[in-house]
Amino acid sequence: MNRHLRTALSAALTATLLATAVATPAAAHDRPTKPTRIALPDGFQPEGIATAGRYAYLGSRATGEIYRADLVRGDGRVISPATGTPSLGLKVDRRGRLFVAGGAAGDARVIDTRTGRVLAHYQFATAPTFVNDVVLTDRAAYFTDSNRPVLYRLPLGRHGAPPPADGFATIPLTGEFQQVGTGINSNGIARTPDGRALIVVQSNTGTLFRVDPATGVTTAVDVPGHTFAAGDGLLLVGRTLYVVQNRLNQIAVVELDPAGTAGRLTGMITHPRFDVPTTVAMAFGRLYLPNARFTTTPTPTTKYRVVAVDPR
Repeated sequence: MNRHLRTALSAALTATLLATAVATPAAAHDRPTKPTRIALPDGFQPEGIATAGRYAYLGSRATGEIYRADLVRGDGRVISPATGTPSLGLKVDRRGRLFVAGGAAGDARVIDTRTGRVLAHYQFATAPTFVNDVVLTDRAAYFTDSNRPVLYRLPLGRHGAPPPADGFATIPLTGEFQQVGTGINSNGIARTPDGRALIVVQSNTGTLFRVDPATGVTTAVDVPGHTFAAGDGLLLVGRTLYVVQNRLNQIAVVELDPAGTAGRLTGMITHPRFDVPTTVAMAFGRLYLPNARFTTTPTPTTKYRVVAVDPR
């Protein structure tokens, strides 16, 4: 190869490398990012949220519709139609089944997230009742009732199959938990870090309770110097419990011991876009919360959104 050809090739290679070095940051900068706000249908009135993969599932407390939002694109659609009764707390399992708490209807539904078909329906109670939230364990789904001092247990049989319509159990809450008045009592529910018990927040007293799922015996979780007024949805990640305090527009962050008997407050998450968030789920390392906007009179054109924040 002669000297002139070597010089020309060297110049061309240098120009290519410089162009790549300049273009790469610009290309990275232009990559789309996951939205931090996701619009829901006007008038939707969200309450519960559950996530699986790139999707979030939200229930309407007004109509019972289930909306699936794409957390990457920011769009979505209704996958399960209106029931005329609320859809509140939600959890989705690894089989793509969505467990839905039915609020004042006193019921629960299990929905196929791929087709929107109702796979099972359970009538737990009649008025006064308010089936508010749900948590899944390896063997059962547990639901809170804000108007009654009980949990409802749906045992999951072989291969996780839900039981027949009458196959649930009602577990009275005993021990330190005491029902107070006719307002919202037991609300959000989660597992303890060791998986052996459950944690329930009592909204009107701001107390966290550890619940033995076999007996219903409760003990207050010792969190020195803090209570959780307006406590709503709970999310456990490792040993960190996120407690949504809806009308206070904040999330309390609590580090629990493995058994869930005691904890310490390690932080508080607030955000200017919070507008009475109710429940919380995690995806892509973020916390996603629906703004229920309880302090805004709902209309068919009221705007509702899901807000994403860093867990800190």
